[in-house]
Amino acid sequence: MFSKHQRLKDSPLIPLLRGVQWSRQRLLAVVSQLSMLVITVVLITNVMITLGERKFQEEWAVQRYSELQTVGTLLADKVSFQQFRTQMFARSEQLQHFLASPGKQEQQRLVSSWVTLKHNIPELMDIALYDVAGKFKLSSGSLFGSAPLSADTIKKVNQLSDNDILASTIEFIPIEDRLEPYQMQIARLENPDQSLRGYLVTYNSLELMLQAIKPVFSSNDSPLLVLDGQGQLYAGASNLSPLAGVPDTLGISLRQTYPELWRDLAMNNFGEFHGENAAFVYLKTPLGAQNNSSQQYVLLSYIRNQDITQRFEQWRNMLLISAVLMTMLAAGVIVLIHLYRIEQRSRASAIELADGLFRGDAGCLLVNTAGRIVCSNARAAAILKLQQQDIESRNIQKLLEQEERWYQQVRQHLVKEATWRGEIQLQTIDTLYLRVNIRLTGEGDTIYTLITFDDISELKQARQDNHLSQLLSDSAVATALVSPTGQLIKVNESFDHLMQLHGCTDINLAKVLKNDIENQWERILQLVNLHGHWQGQILSDEYRSGCLQTTLKGSLDDEGELDYLICTLEQAGNERLNVRRDISPYRSSVLNELPALERYFTAMSEHDRHSSCLMLLDISPSGMLSHLSDVEKLENRQQQVEMHLLRDLPRGYQMSNWQLGQIAILLPESTPTMAHHYAKATLESLHDHGLADGICIGIAAYNDGQSLSQFLSNAEVALKRAKQNGAGNICQAFTTSSDASAD
Repeated sequence: MFSKHQRLKDSPLIPLLRGVQWSRQRLLAVVSQLSMLVITVVLITNVMITLGERKFQEEWAVQRYSELQTVGTLLADKVSFQQFRTQMFARSEQLQHFLASPGKQEQQRLVSSWVTLKHNIPELMDIALYDVAGKFKLSSGSLFGSAPLSADTIKKVNQLSDNDILASTIEFIPIEDRLEPYQMQIARLENPDQSLRGYLVTYNSLELMLQAIKPVFSSNDSPLLVLDGQGQLYAGASNLSPLAGVPDTLGISLRQTYPELWRDLAMNNFGEFHGENAAFVYLKTPLGAQNNSSQQYVLLSYIRNQDITQRFEQWRNMLLISAVLMTMLAAGVIVLIHLYRIEQRSRASAIELADGLFRGDAGCLLVNTAGRIVCSNARAAAILKLQQQDIESRNIQKLLEQEERWYQQVRQHLVKEATWRGEIQLQTIDTLYLRVNIRLTGEGDTIYTLITFDDISELKQARQDNHLSQLLSDSAVATALVSPTGQLIKVNESFDHLMQLHGCTDINLAKVLKNDIENQWERILQLVNLHGHWQGQILSDEYRSGCLQTTLKGSLDDEGELDYLICTLEQAGNERLNVRRDISPYRSSVLNELPALERYFTAMSEHDRHSSCLMLLDISPSGMLSHLSDVEKLENRQQQVEMHLLRDLPRGYQMSNWQLGQIAILLPESTPTMAHHYAKATLESLHDHGLADGICIGIAAYNDGQSLSQFLSNAEVALKRAKQNGAGNICQAFTTSSDASAD
């Protein structure tokens, strides 16, 4: 409509998306969630890798322990078989011939047979023969035999039975610059008469025995070590790569190199031990007689932690790749969720904005570049008094009923400023006034004009009424707007000229009017509250006629409280004799509190007080206050009596609530006789309306110098006597100055 862009065909509204807007809170949320995701994945992956390696370690320990059991069993069987073989050597025919006829030829035959046995049995290192004293006689090789048998060894052999073989502890012998562990087996040789003939000793290699059992039982990945009861290493060192704490040389004690492991080995016969660098599996097995505790040996194997890590490397790589992929997928999901939420909130905000725009209190029209209305809201239809479908597709210029000149001016202003504000009038719709706001929206080829407007017809009418009120208030009658405290708020020109204010309104009305109006202000407010207005005359020689007719009219707020007073002043005739009577109201109100009555009494002139009487009415019948619930009944009865008395109250009389059940009436310009007649008339009127039951009246006359409290005390004395008097309900006291106690 109001643009230099190329004219577009009518088309539905195309939303203009601003794109994804990442707030700082949203970015912090994404970063924190991604950080928590990475930390969680890293922790879970580490836990899974640790558990996987521990699982591999447990599987190796179970398998290796089973292998150690097999090695221990086979090694024990090997030693038992060697014992049997040593026994067979001791009973061999060549040895028996040599013992029977120890000649050189027999000796050569025996040694030759032993050498043949050594070649056929790899773990057999040597065979030696000793005499009865344990001295060496001959052997199959040169490794052993130079030293005699010890007395302790001979003693142990002699304690055995005939067919038993003594297996010694494992010892070392140097061979080619290395130590070779071996075990001796000693058999006792006897004559037919069971006399001792000597000893046969076989030397068996422990290392070769282990190799003969199964070579794969010992490797660098899972080595096999043989230790004695003191932790000394006897086999397995040749296949080892160095490991901290584990001896790598034969003869070194594990007890000294790895005390923690040795304590665990010493306390258990089998088990596992997890060190810092490796996991160990051990098993104790005997090599020899079962009753010889010194021949308990330990089979020890271990696997390095790095070997476990290498074995688990493939699975670890798979876990790491899976963790990275899952982390990337989860991160993508998190980002997509946040994008979805941003888009959703953006769409919801756009919908809410559009809904608020087209469902607000203002009328809205969306106009395309062709000047046609694309859509409108319900408020616009209500203001224009048309149907929404009737508004759409209409020309905006014809709808707003404006001339071509106005149309061109608005277009030029929109080209420069992109917005226009103003007021227009529609004559065909009951002289409708609109406040219009026009602005351009959109980008590129999608340009729309958004028109919002409000109905300001009432505002226009209010402005017109205000103008007329100003014209009306500018009259010859002096008028002023006054607060309840008497402060001037606004005055017209006539009031300002009459009171000679010279434009100054910061003054109280009582000071402007003078004439003791300040002392009677509370009484005047009571009258305005009761009747809605008050009229009186103000005497002063400053005015042309000497008297002003004053009218105060009250204006109440929404809560019924006095809000403003409208004061009008008019010139009145010079009738000085009637001035004071005109000041008195035609009807008085019920003063609810004693201070109000006291102010009224103080405001009376001295002449009025000298010729006044006070009458107290007690309206509570006997037994009325027998119960607390009767208080409400008494209040209702008192209100009824007050309304009846107020309706017929003579001019100038003032009535007040003295206390619950008692009413005080001040009678100015009255004698005791007149007060008595008024009391009788009041009782008769109340009797006619059914309200005289239990009412007693006490009357007192004013004496010089009395205060209101003394005046009331005298009336109370009369009221008490009226209650005590059974003949009548009216009694007087202090009504003559000569006798203060006369009735």
